[in-house]
Amino acid sequence: MTKTLTYSAYDSFARIINENWGPEVSETLFPDIEQLLLKHLAQSASILDLCCGAGHLAQKLQDLGYQVTGIDGSTELLTYARQNAPNSKFILDDARYFKLPNSFDGVISTDYGLNHITTIEELTCVFHNVYTALKPNGLFMFDFSLDRRYQGDWNNSLLGDVQDEYAWALKRIYNPEEERGDIYITIFELTDHNWKRSDLTWSVKGYHLEEIISALQNVGFTDINYYNQEDISEPTKEANILYFVCHK
Repeated sequence: MTKTLTYSAYDSFARIINENWGPEVSETLFPDIEQLLLKHLAQSASILDLCCGAGHLAQKLQDLGYQVTGIDGSTELLTYARQNAPNSKFILDDARYFKLPNSFDGVISTDYGLNHITTIEELTCVFHNVYTALKPNGLFMFDFSLDRRYQGDWNNSLLGDVQDEYAWALKRIYNPEEERGDIYITIFELTDHNWKRSDLTWSVKGYHLEEIISALQNVGFTDINYYNQEDISEPTKEANILYFVCHK
């Protein structure tokens, strides 16, 4: 790793991501990924999956013949990723600081991973790192929750689930003045006939469309397009979550 920064706050939730969120998100988003990214790449193209999580998207990509490298900051998530996508390469690193040569035809980041980058300066660093890793004319696709989503029904929302061996609940709080949100998570996991409690907090940042476009342009990206994640054929004016696609 370039810097000794990992995301241990995600480790306790890794099993839940692997068994629940990861498969669901990759299945839901994949038709849009095919339409917006994959149809513009050769079938053997080299793809970097940034904030790859438990590797479910990498698994789908490798099964289609793509050469996949995944980056994530959670050791436990990468353990699952290597099991789910054994023919892909995975690197423990921080999206803000990773350095890779310009060897990728495409870079993708999904499931609002980049919303966890909480300053525009650090987000610009991420975009610079992606730009450096792409081949000339390479494609970068990512999704982003805008500030207005966090100010809507996301704020003060609750989620949770109960399984035989674990239970979890989370509450999401957003501060519109700081344009920053926190996700408070409590997990109970059955270990050696005892229930173990874990508490963790994730932080997210709500950016505005103009900020994201400006940061992309500042590092050199061109042909910047964005789409309504709910339906890529629909207008983006009122969209809360966007896909971005741009060229190096």
